[in-house]
Amino acid sequence: MTPLDRRFFLAGAAASCLGGAAQARPPDSLIVTTYGGSWETFWRSTLLPLFERRTGADVRLDVGFGRTFSANLRAAGRGRSDYSILMMNEPFIEPLIPGGYFERLDLSRLRNYKDLHPAAQSLNGVSLVGMISPIGIGYRTDLVHRPPTSWRDLWTNPEFRGRLGLYNLQNSVGKSMVTLAGRLFGKGPTDMNGAFAALRRLGPVLQTDFNMSTMMGTGEIIVAPYDFGEIARLRQQGLPVACVTPREGLLMWDQSFCFCAGASARELAYRYLDFLLEPDIQLLLARRFFVTPVNRKVVVPPNLRAAVPITGTQLDRILPTDWNWVNRHALELEARWSQTFE
Repeated sequence: MTPLDRRFFLAGAAASCLGGAAQARPPDSLIVTTYGGSWETFWRSTLLPLFERRTGADVRLDVGFGRTFSANLRAAGRGRSDYSILMMNEPFIEPLIPGGYFERLDLSRLRNYKDLHPAAQSLNGVSLVGMISPIGIGYRTDLVHRPPTSWRDLWTNPEFRGRLGLYNLQNSVGKSMVTLAGRLFGKGPTDMNGAFAALRRLGPVLQTDFNMSTMMGTGEIIVAPYDFGEIARLRQQGLPVACVTPREGLLMWDQSFCFCAGASARELAYRYLDFLLEPDIQLLLARRFFVTPVNRKVVVPPNLRAAVPITGTQLDRILPTDWNWVNRHALELEARWSQTFE
Protein backbone atom coordinates (compact mmCIF):
# COMPACT_ATOMS: atom_id res chain seq x y z
CA MET A 1 0.00 0.00 0.00
CA THR A 2 1.23 3.47 -0.81
CA PRO A 3 0.84 6.53 1.42
CA LEU A 4 -1.97 7.60 -0.90
CA ASP A 5 -4.10 4.67 0.19
CA ARG A 6 -4.25 5.83 3.79
CA ARG A 7 -3.95 9.55 3.27
CA PHE A 8 -7.13 9.80 1.27
CA PHE A 9 -9.14 7.09 3.04
CA LEU A 10 -12.03 9.27 4.15
CA ALA A 11 -12.45 11.07 0.85
CA GLY A 12 -12.00 7.88 -1.13
CA ALA A 13 -14.35 5.74 0.96
CA ALA A 14 -17.10 8.30 0.64
CA ALA A 15 -16.70 8.74 -3.12
CA SER A 16 -16.11 5.19 -4.27
CA CYS A 17 -19.31 3.41 -3.26
CA LEU A 18 -20.32 3.50 -6.94
CA GLY A 19 -23.72 4.76 -5.96
CA GLY A 20 -23.39 7.97 -7.97
CA ALA A 21 -21.44 8.30 -11.18
CA ALA A 22 -21.17 4.58 -11.85
CA GLN A 23 -24.82 3.60 -11.43
CA ALA A 24 -26.06 6.65 -13.32
CA ARG A 25 -23.68 6.30 -16.24
CA PRO A 26 -24.74 5.79 -19.86
CA PRO A 27 -23.98 2.22 -21.01
CA ASP A 28 -20.83 3.13 -22.96
CA SER A 29 -19.34 5.77 -20.70
CA LEU A 30 -15.89 5.16 -19.30
CA ILE A 31 -15.33 5.03 -15.54
CA VAL A 32 -11.76 5.59 -14.41
CA THR A 33 -10.30 5.76 -10.92
CA THR A 34 -7.86 7.92 -9.06
CA TYR A 35 -7.02 8.91 -5.49
CA GLY A 36 -8.28 11.87 -3.51
CA GLY A 37 -6.73 15.24 -2.76
CA SER A 38 -4.36 16.65 -5.35
CA TRP A 39 -4.77 13.55 -7.53
CA GLU A 40 -8.50 14.03 -7.88
CA THR A 41 -8.02 17.75 -8.53
CA PHE A 42 -5.50 17.08 -11.30
CA TRP A 43 -7.63 14.37 -12.92
CA ARG A 44 -10.71 16.61 -12.97
CA SER A 45 -9.03 19.87 -13.96
CA THR A 46 -6.38 18.69 -16.42
CA LEU A 47 -6.08 15.02 -17.32
CA LEU A 48 -9.68 14.06 -18.11
CA PRO A 49 -10.48 17.27 -20.03
CA LEU A 50 -7.45 16.57 -22.26
CA PHE A 51 -8.64 13.03 -22.95
CA GLU A 52 -12.25 14.05 -23.49
CA ARG A 53 -11.30 16.79 -25.97
CA ARG A 54 -9.25 14.28 -27.93
CA THR A 55 -11.81 11.46 -27.97
CA GLY A 56 -15.21 13.04 -27.35
CA ALA A 57 -15.64 10.44 -24.63
CA ASP A 58 -17.99 10.56 -21.68
CA VAL A 59 -15.62 9.88 -18.76
CA ARG A 60 -16.68 9.54 -15.12
CA LEU A 61 -14.24 9.59 -12.21
CA ASP A 62 -14.43 7.36 -9.13
CA VAL A 63 -12.23 8.42 -6.22
CA GLY A 64 -10.90 6.00 -3.65
CA PHE A 65 -7.92 3.78 -2.97
CA GLY A 66 -6.81 0.23 -3.60
CA ARG A 67 -8.72 -1.45 -0.79
CA THR A 68 -11.94 0.28 -1.79
CA PHE A 69 -11.68 -0.55 -5.46
CA SER A 70 -10.85 -4.21 -4.81
CA ALA A 71 -13.73 -4.47 -2.32
CA ASN A 72 -16.09 -3.02 -4.93
CA LEU A 73 -14.94 -5.61 -7.48
CA ARG A 74 -15.62 -8.46 -5.06
CA ALA A 75 -19.00 -7.04 -4.08
CA ALA A 76 -20.10 -6.69 -7.71
CA GLY A 77 -18.94 -10.18 -8.64
CA ARG A 78 -16.66 -11.38 -11.41
CA GLY A 79 -17.49 -9.78 -14.75
CA ARG A 80 -20.18 -7.49 -13.31
CA SER A 81 -18.18 -4.43 -12.31
CA ASP A 82 -19.07 -0.97 -13.62
CA TYR A 83 -15.37 -0.20 -13.82
CA SER A 84 -13.62 -0.65 -17.15
CA ILE A 85 -10.08 0.18 -16.04
CA LEU A 86 -8.57 0.47 -12.58
CA MET A 87 -5.52 2.25 -11.22
CA MET A 88 -4.30 0.30 -8.19
CA ASN A 89 -1.11 -1.04 -6.66
CA GLU A 90 0.13 -4.51 -7.57
CA PRO A 91 -0.36 -5.85 -4.01
CA PHE A 92 -4.11 -5.30 -4.48
CA ILE A 93 -4.20 -6.62 -8.04
CA GLU A 94 -2.43 -9.94 -7.45
CA PRO A 95 -5.01 -11.48 -5.04
CA LEU A 96 -7.81 -10.79 -7.54
CA ILE A 97 -6.16 -12.48 -10.52
CA PRO A 98 -7.03 -16.11 -9.61
CA GLY A 99 -10.70 -15.14 -9.27
CA GLY A 100 -10.84 -13.95 -12.87
CA TYR A 101 -11.64 -10.32 -12.05
CA PHE A 102 -9.33 -8.99 -14.76
CA GLU A 103 -8.93 -9.54 -18.50
CA ARG A 104 -5.58 -10.33 -20.04
CA LEU A 105 -4.03 -7.30 -21.69
CA ASP A 106 -4.16 -7.07 -25.46
CA LEU A 107 -0.80 -5.37 -25.87
CA SER A 108 -1.33 -4.90 -29.60
CA ARG A 109 -3.86 -2.18 -28.72
CA LEU A 110 -1.29 -0.13 -26.80
CA ARG A 111 1.03 1.60 -29.26
CA ASN A 112 3.15 3.02 -26.42
CA TYR A 113 3.73 -0.33 -24.74
CA LYS A 114 6.89 -1.03 -26.75
CA ASP A 115 8.47 2.11 -25.27
CA LEU A 116 7.90 1.16 -21.63
CA HIS A 117 10.83 0.40 -19.37
CA PRO A 118 10.94 -3.34 -18.48
CA ALA A 119 10.13 -2.46 -14.85
CA ALA A 120 6.73 -1.23 -16.07
CA GLN A 121 5.89 -3.99 -18.52
CA SER A 122 3.34 -6.65 -17.70
CA LEU A 123 4.63 -9.66 -15.79
CA ASN A 124 1.30 -11.26 -14.90
CA GLY A 125 -0.48 -10.63 -18.20
CA VAL A 126 -3.25 -8.50 -16.70
CA SER A 127 -1.58 -5.29 -15.46
CA LEU A 128 1.19 -2.87 -16.29
CA VAL A 129 2.80 -0.03 -14.37
CA GLY A 130 1.90 3.49 -15.49
CA MET A 131 3.87 5.45 -12.87
CA ILE A 132 6.73 4.57 -10.54
CA SER A 133 7.77 6.15 -7.25
CA PRO A 134 11.28 4.80 -6.54
CA ILE A 135 12.12 4.19 -2.88
CA GLY A 136 15.63 4.88 -1.61
CA ILE A 137 16.97 5.94 1.79
CA GLY A 138 15.90 9.38 2.95
CA TYR A 139 17.65 11.16 5.78
CA ARG A 140 18.01 14.47 7.61
CA THR A 141 21.15 16.12 6.31
CA ASP A 142 21.44 18.29 9.44
CA LEU A 143 21.14 15.38 11.88
CA VAL A 144 23.10 12.60 10.13
CA HIS A 145 26.89 12.84 10.21
CA ARG A 146 27.61 9.78 8.05
CA PRO A 147 25.07 9.64 5.22
CA PRO A 148 23.83 6.19 4.20
CA THR A 149 25.01 4.57 0.98
CA SER A 150 23.64 1.05 1.55
CA TRP A 151 20.55 -0.62 3.01
CA ARG A 152 22.96 -2.39 5.33
CA ASP A 153 23.75 0.99 6.90
CA LEU A 154 20.33 0.87 8.57
CA TRP A 155 21.73 -2.01 10.61
CA THR A 156 25.33 -0.90 11.08
CA ASN A 157 25.35 2.89 11.51
CA PRO A 158 25.02 3.57 15.27
CA GLU A 159 23.59 7.04 14.56
CA PHE A 160 20.41 5.39 13.33
CA ARG A 161 19.76 3.24 16.40
CA GLY A 162 16.34 4.16 17.80
CA ARG A 163 15.85 6.91 15.20
CA LEU A 164 14.93 4.74 12.23
CA GLY A 165 11.51 4.93 10.59
CA LEU A 166 9.86 1.97 8.86
CA TYR A 167 6.60 1.59 7.01
CA ASN A 168 4.57 -1.09 8.74
CA LEU A 169 3.18 -4.18 7.09
CA GLN A 170 -0.05 -2.42 6.08
CA ASN A 171 2.10 -0.53 3.58
CA SER A 172 3.62 -2.34 0.61
CA VAL A 173 7.07 -0.95 1.46
CA GLY A 174 6.88 -2.75 4.81
CA LYS A 175 6.37 -5.99 2.91
CA SER A 176 9.18 -5.14 0.52
CA MET A 177 11.46 -4.54 3.52
CA VAL A 178 10.88 -8.15 4.58
CA THR A 179 11.97 -9.48 1.19
CA LEU A 180 14.88 -7.02 1.16
CA ALA A 181 16.07 -8.26 4.56
CA GLY A 182 15.88 -11.81 3.23
CA ARG A 183 18.04 -10.80 0.26
CA LEU A 184 20.61 -9.05 2.45
CA PHE A 185 20.88 -11.38 5.41
CA GLY A 186 19.12 -14.62 4.51
CA LYS A 187 19.02 -17.14 1.71
CA GLY A 188 16.92 -14.94 -0.55
CA PRO A 189 13.81 -12.72 -0.65
CA THR A 190 11.46 -15.48 0.55
CA ASP A 191 13.60 -16.53 3.51
CA MET A 192 11.34 -15.39 6.35
CA ASN A 193 13.57 -16.79 9.09
CA GLY A 194 16.60 -14.86 7.87
CA ALA A 195 14.55 -11.74 7.17
CA PHE A 196 12.85 -11.47 10.55
CA ALA A 197 16.01 -12.34 12.44
CA ALA A 198 17.65 -9.40 10.66
CA LEU A 199 14.71 -7.07 11.24
CA ARG A 200 14.83 -7.84 14.95
CA ARG A 201 18.47 -6.71 15.00
CA LEU A 202 17.40 -3.22 13.92
CA GLY A 203 16.29 -2.61 17.48
CA PRO A 204 13.52 -0.09 18.23
CA VAL A 205 11.96 1.51 15.15
CA LEU A 206 9.18 4.06 14.68
CA GLN A 207 6.49 2.67 12.41
CA THR A 208 3.86 4.33 10.27
CA ASP A 209 1.41 3.16 7.67
CA PHE A 210 1.78 6.29 5.54
CA ASN A 211 2.94 9.53 7.15
CA MET A 212 6.70 9.22 7.45
CA SER A 213 7.21 12.93 6.80
CA THR A 214 5.69 14.08 10.09
CA MET A 215 8.28 12.12 12.08
CA MET A 216 11.08 13.20 9.75
CA GLY A 217 10.02 16.81 10.14
CA THR A 218 10.09 16.71 13.94
CA GLY A 219 13.38 14.82 14.04
CA GLU A 220 11.85 11.78 15.77
CA ILE A 221 13.42 9.82 12.95
CA ILE A 222 16.48 10.81 10.96
CA VAL A 223 16.51 8.03 8.36
CA ALA A 224 13.93 5.82 6.63
CA PRO A 225 13.00 4.14 3.33
CA TYR A 226 11.72 7.10 1.31
CA ASP A 227 10.04 8.08 -1.93
CA PHE A 228 12.32 10.45 -3.89
CA GLY A 229 9.28 12.55 -4.82
CA GLU A 230 8.28 13.04 -1.20
CA ILE A 231 11.84 14.08 -0.36
CA ALA A 232 11.57 16.68 -3.15
CA ARG A 233 8.34 18.02 -1.63
CA LEU A 234 9.96 18.24 1.81
CA ARG A 235 12.91 20.15 0.35
CA GLN A 236 10.48 22.60 -1.25
CA GLN A 237 9.07 23.17 2.24
CA GLY A 238 12.54 23.97 3.54
CA LEU A 239 13.34 20.74 5.40
CA PRO A 240 17.04 19.70 5.17
CA VAL A 241 16.64 16.23 3.66
CA ALA A 242 18.17 14.11 0.93
CA CYS A 243 17.54 10.70 -0.61
CA VAL A 244 20.13 8.24 -1.94
CA THR A 245 20.04 5.17 -4.13
CA PRO A 246 21.42 2.32 -1.99
CA ARG A 247 24.12 0.35 -3.75
CA GLU A 248 22.05 -2.88 -3.49
CA GLY A 249 19.15 -1.32 -5.40
CA LEU A 250 15.80 0.46 -5.00
CA LEU A 251 12.31 -0.45 -3.88
CA MET A 252 9.25 1.18 -5.40
CA TRP A 253 5.61 2.13 -5.18
CA ASP A 254 3.70 1.45 -8.37
CA GLN A 255 0.55 2.84 -9.91
CA SER A 256 -0.62 -0.03 -12.09
CA PHE A 257 -3.52 -0.37 -14.51
CA CYS A 258 -5.72 -3.33 -15.34
CA PHE A 259 -8.95 -4.02 -17.26
CA CYS A 260 -11.94 -5.48 -15.44
CA ALA A 261 -13.48 -8.64 -16.82
CA GLY A 262 -16.68 -8.10 -18.76
CA ALA A 263 -16.75 -4.32 -18.37
CA SER A 264 -18.08 -1.97 -21.01
CA ALA A 265 -16.28 0.79 -22.94
CA ARG A 266 -13.35 -1.50 -23.64
CA GLU A 267 -12.13 0.45 -26.68
CA LEU A 268 -12.20 3.71 -24.74
CA ALA A 269 -10.39 2.06 -21.84
CA TYR A 270 -7.50 1.03 -24.09
CA ARG A 271 -7.36 4.52 -25.59
CA TYR A 272 -7.28 5.98 -22.07
CA LEU A 273 -4.40 3.77 -20.94
CA ASP A 274 -2.43 4.45 -24.12
CA PHE A 275 -3.06 8.16 -23.52
CA LEU A 276 -1.58 7.90 -20.01
CA LEU A 277 1.51 6.18 -21.41
CA GLU A 278 2.23 8.88 -24.01
CA PRO A 279 5.50 10.77 -23.42
CA ASP A 280 3.80 14.17 -23.04
CA ILE A 281 1.29 12.84 -20.49
CA GLN A 282 3.99 10.95 -18.61
CA LEU A 283 5.99 14.17 -18.33
CA LEU A 284 2.87 16.03 -17.20
CA LEU A 285 2.39 13.47 -14.39
CA ALA A 286 6.06 13.74 -13.43
CA ARG A 287 5.81 17.52 -13.14
CA ARG A 288 2.69 17.32 -10.98
CA PHE A 289 3.49 14.34 -8.71
CA PHE A 290 7.26 13.84 -9.05
CA VAL A 291 6.70 10.27 -10.25
CA THR A 292 9.18 8.61 -12.58
CA PRO A 293 8.01 8.31 -16.20
CA VAL A 294 7.85 4.72 -17.42
CA ASN A 295 7.97 5.65 -21.12
CA ARG A 296 11.63 5.55 -22.17
CA LYS A 297 11.08 8.33 -24.71
CA VAL A 298 10.50 10.88 -21.95
CA VAL A 299 13.39 13.26 -21.36
CA VAL A 300 13.16 14.81 -17.90
CA PRO A 301 14.14 18.47 -18.27
CA PRO A 302 16.96 19.96 -16.18
CA ASN A 303 14.60 21.94 -13.93
CA LEU A 304 12.85 18.69 -12.90
CA ARG A 305 15.83 16.38 -12.47
CA ALA A 306 16.43 17.20 -8.80
CA ALA A 307 12.84 16.18 -7.96
CA VAL A 308 12.74 13.20 -10.37
CA PRO A 309 16.32 11.88 -10.30
CA ILE A 310 15.62 8.20 -11.02
CA THR A 311 14.86 7.80 -14.71
CA GLY A 312 15.74 5.68 -17.73
CA THR A 313 18.26 2.92 -17.12
CA GLN A 314 18.37 3.80 -13.41
CA LEU A 315 15.06 1.94 -13.14
CA ASP A 316 17.10 -1.22 -13.80
CA ARG A 317 18.15 -0.92 -10.16
CA ILE A 318 14.66 -1.58 -8.78
CA LEU A 319 14.54 -4.83 -6.81
CA PRO A 320 11.39 -6.82 -7.63
CA THR A 321 8.95 -7.94 -4.95
CA ASP A 322 7.05 -11.17 -5.55
CA TRP A 323 3.55 -9.99 -4.62
CA ASN A 324 2.07 -13.40 -5.33
CA TRP A 325 4.34 -14.89 -2.64
CA VAL A 326 3.66 -11.97 -0.27
CA ASN A 327 -0.10 -12.38 -0.55
CA ARG A 328 0.04 -16.16 -0.13
CA HIS A 329 1.95 -15.70 3.13
CA ALA A 330 0.11 -12.61 4.36
CA LEU A 331 -1.08 -14.05 7.69
CA GLU A 332 2.32 -15.46 8.60
CA LEU A 333 4.04 -12.21 7.64
CA GLU A 334 1.66 -10.21 9.82
CA ALA A 335 2.15 -12.51 12.80
CA ARG A 336 5.92 -12.49 12.53
CA TRP A 337 6.09 -8.73 12.00
CA SER A 338 4.02 -8.20 15.18
CA GLN A 339 6.30 -10.53 17.14
CA THR A 340 9.42 -8.77 15.81
CA PHE A 341 8.28 -5.23 16.53
CA GLU A 342 6.30 -5.71 19.75
